[in-house]
Amino acid sequence: MNIDQVRRQAWAMPLTSPSYPRGPYRFVDREFLVVSYRSDPAAIAALVPEPLQPTGDVVRFEFIRMPDSTGFGSYTESGQVIPVTLDGRAGVYVHSMFLDDDAPIAGGREIWGFPKKLGNPVLRVEKDSLIGTLDYGGVRIATGTMGYKHRDADRTAVLHSLAQPNWLIKIMPDVDCSPRVCELVEYRLEDLTLKGAWEGPAALQLFEHALAPVAALPVLQVIGGLHMNTDLTLGLGRVVHDYLAR
Repeated sequence: MNIDQVRRQAWAMPLTSPSYPRGPYRFVDREFLVVSYRSDPAAIAALVPEPLQPTGDVVRFEFIRMPDSTGFGSYTESGQVIPVTLDGRAGVYVHSMFLDDDAPIAGGREIWGFPKKLGNPVLRVEKDSLIGTLDYGGVRIATGTMGYKHRDADRTAVLHSLAQPNWLIKIMPDVDCSPRVCELVEYRLEDLTLKGAWEGPAALQLFEHALAPVAALPVLQVIGGLHMNTDLTLGLGRVVHDYLAR
């Protein structure tokens, strides 16, 4: 393989057999359980990077089941997002993510900079409850529950929330472990179809873990739960701030 061939082929790792195909990526029947809760404002401020600004004391813990995603297959994901603003625009900062499939871990980290780690999240219906659990290395670190489809949610408000920008930090090390890439990336969910959205009573428990510190944003008060089913495309990102620029 000559140098020109390497340049044409080198877009993801490994060089001769990337872990995932090129995007964009379409998700069908993507199901969410989102528990919104109030947390410690000081803890939130300590974790949200400038130039993003927290909008209050609310954190969202998400459990997401993705049975049909192009290139990534079937997997489940869980993590925390924090409502923020950037230059007056409202959106969310993706703080932590745990999932059970290698391809979206690799693709999410390499393309956008999603803060993905290997975990074992589950989203299921058990009798009259929607239940989300997250284990890390066999240790339970989160449990979310919600009454199953108690009442319809405001579809306009849900679609507005899903259409907001999302931000995260993409970090790639150099060979000496110094940062070679450190960027604030913005992405959006596109071609959205909201198949259903429901509200109901919800509860959330977070547990301490040294390597999966979801409890660093403690639950002070649960606001409510949102259950939704969607089809959507995960849009490719754009860089909005370069932390290494001089």
